[in-house]
Amino acid sequence: MHVDYEQVDDSSKEYAVIKATEMTENVKSAIDLLMGTSGCLPVIKEGSNILLNKTRIYYIESVDKKTFVYTKDECFECKYRLYELEEMLGGYFARCAKAFIVNLRKIKSINSDLSGRMESVLLNDEKIIIARSYVKEIKRRLDI
Repeated sequence: MHVDYEQVDDSSKEYAVIKATEMTENVKSAIDLLMGTSGCLPVIKEGSNILLNKTRIYYIESVDKKTFVYTKDECFECKYRLYELEEMLGGYFARCAKAFIVNLRKIKSINSDLSGRMESVLLNDEKIIIARSYVKEIKRRLDI
């Protein structure tokens, strides 16, 4: 990909043009970054509201109608449902089971299972099972 940069003297003259053959996850991420919408997710830790940077999220799990957001070594509660988070996060986040969303950028390795499922190992060495019904989409998104 070719990138041009030109310095302008006035912030009102700033703009960006992205020319691509299709709207890929990388293009969406670049647009989010440029628009300033890549940012944060509101979460709760010990009764306090915190804005968590989306890049810190490893995976999200739904248990007993509660949603939990996991980073490398912390767990937060979130008021949103998984289907809402799928829409909000987009980009490198994908549903990998009925109760899980995984950050595809945090996957270290993936191994196939005899039952048709896959096991992913995250950068923090946690293991996440990718359900059979989501394997095809995850493989497509990871170009496997």
